[in-house]
Amino acid sequence: MRKIVFCLIATILSLTFIPLQVNASTSDSITTLPAPASPATAEKVLTLESRLKEIDAMDKSELKAADKKNLRKEVKSIKHELRTLEGGIYLTAGALIIILLLVIILM
Repeated sequence: MRKIVFCLIATILSLTFIPLQVNASTSDSITTLPAPASPATAEKVLTLESRLKEIDAMDKSELKAADKKNLRKEVKSIKHELRTLEGGIYLTAGALIIILLLVIILM
């Protein structure tokens, strides 16, 4: 019984982490989001994406530390807003491991 449970855990963990490595991207480009439900949100997503591209294209070497800090805050808030507009559920690897352990323990 232990051997079966160990093999099952190893299989689940390997299937969980291998796709994460396969999807790893090396490009520095900003990815586009799927099309939102309404045209108003689609327009807002496009404006937010264009602002992110503007910030990315800026020459930040001449900016002061406070200006750079404000830009970082703006980028974080834009990315957070894009995530809320996109919708969906995001799970971290730690959350997946905890869920798997709870399922195995309760079985």
